[in-house]
Amino acid sequence: MNGATGQVARAVLRRTTIHTYKNPAIIIPALAFPLVFLVAFAGGLSAVSKVPGFDFAAGYTAFQFVFVFLQMAAFGGIFSGYRLAEDFESGFARRLLVAAPSRIGLIIGYVLAGLLRYGLIGVILWGLALATGMTVRGGVLEIAGLVLLGALVSAACALWSIGLALRYRSVDIGSFMQTPIFVLLFLAPVYVPLVLLSGWIHAAALVNPFTLLLDAGRGFIAGEPEKAVAAFAAALGLLALMWLWATLQLRRAERPAV
Repeated sequence: MNGATGQVARAVLRRTTIHTYKNPAIIIPALAFPLVFLVAFAGGLSAVSKVPGFDFAAGYTAFQFVFVFLQMAAFGGIFSGYRLAEDFESGFARRLLVAAPSRIGLIIGYVLAGLLRYGLIGVILWGLALATGMTVRGGVLEIAGLVLLGALVSAACALWSIGLALRYRSVDIGSFMQTPIFVLLFLAPVYVPLVLLSGWIHAAALVNPFTLLLDAGRGFIAGEPEKAVAAFAAALGLLALMWLWATLQLRRAERPAV
């Protein structure tokens, strides 16, 4: 980043961080949602691990944790776009678009704020999962791979929602920020491995890019890495596509109203 871009990105990141520090309740929904899913899935559905053909080495809690962790990363990123939409409604983002020497720094700042939120909630989520007895067979490098994969997901989803916020500049678009991601997540092998799915859900999961990310993440936590290169290639491709989307919407937002 050049000096002007970095200055704007740091200003946005600092403002968002201070706002979160002064309003810790902002973190509660972002943490409560994955915790509810982890308890409901890993606890209430643990008997699924006894189904013939389910042979995940680290156990059902770890199997579900990867989904919950990546889900948390995705929705943590989406919240960045929601914050930008709120800033448009308050007038802050409009003033920043006028005053910022490098407007691309606005996008980078909100993405960094999402990654900071992802890191904070991720640490809490990992701590709670480990405290309740989750088995982790992966080593340091494998777990780092899972964390990096989550960061890419978070950044890509942040860019998706930031693009929508730049286009519509209203929190009324919040449901559309979430719904496509929610559908994509749940058309993946959430409860059982892909091989145990059948019918239309198997066909949908087969072409769903999130399936690849889930398989790689579960391989990392089980200490049996698989599809890692393909998963990171898919995540980086998605990130590049969402960066293009967000920057195109920034250019649209920069145009004078007619």
